[in-house]
Amino acid sequence: MNLDTLVAGAVLPEHRVSASMPADAVENKIHEDALARQLGFRGGLVPGVTVYAWMTHPVVAALGRAWLERGTFRARFAKPAYFGETITITAGVAAREDGAIAIETRAVNGAGEICATAAMRLPGGPGAPAPDVTAYPAAPLPAERPPVSRELLAARTVLGTPELALDLATARAFLARVREPLPLYEGEAAPAHPGLYLEQANRALSRNVLVSPWIHVESGGRHLGAFRVGERLETRARVTSLFERKGHEFVELDLLQVAEGTRPVAHIRHVAIYRLAGG
Repeated sequence: MNLDTLVAGAVLPEHRVSASMPADAVENKIHEDALARQLGFRGGLVPGVTVYAWMTHPVVAALGRAWLERGTFRARFAKPAYFGETITITAGVAAREDGAIAIETRAVNGAGEICATAAMRLPGGPGAPAPDVTAYPAAPLPAERPPVSRELLAARTVLGTPELALDLATARAFLARVREPLPLYEGEAAPAHPGLYLEQANRALSRNVLVSPWIHVESGGRHLGAFRVGERLETRARVTSLFERKGHEFVELDLLQVAEGTRPVAHIRHVAIYRLAGG
């Protein structure tokens, strides 16, 4: 898409997609029908990572590598998206000024309900410097994960560091799972799909503690450079806050994602419900 056409008010092409129920058992039982229905949902919930990946599609189609390397994002998940239902991703240019382009996206179900929203922005310039990598130390993952608790998370402000070696097969498997058709992500040394950043942000919690069911609520941050197929990603995380709302227990993480041990590629604030009301 020609960037000159991205004026304020421009509407981007819709993206329609759905997700299939995982064939294998998953650790977070909120994604399986039985437990999700016990908690009052219609069925298993599509992961927030998948919904976010869908919402990035029109943005990357419009802005390309520039947004992947220095764009910002904020995504909120308001209602469940269910396996098998068609979700329509709508997007439009909210503003364009001083060289910056802001795009707002929504994930809408067949009933017209908004399941999730995201605000994506491509700055007009390079932006603020990346955080200091040394302020986010890597740490070992626990040999055995303890059950999650508020006391445990409060005591472990620095979490163990999950790693992702992004080979071509892993990258393609993720693209297939989120049904991403853009050719930009194909091939050796292609840029990683940004949904992988949030998948690894989830692992910063789930690889440190035993937690199920839990729900990804919100993520926001900025890209600091390219992470590519063939590289290794560390997700360095620290707990910044723990709070309760409507009986749910929340955790907020501050994450710096580092490629090849030295190069920061994403800085993310990640919020999840680790214990649902009544759980």
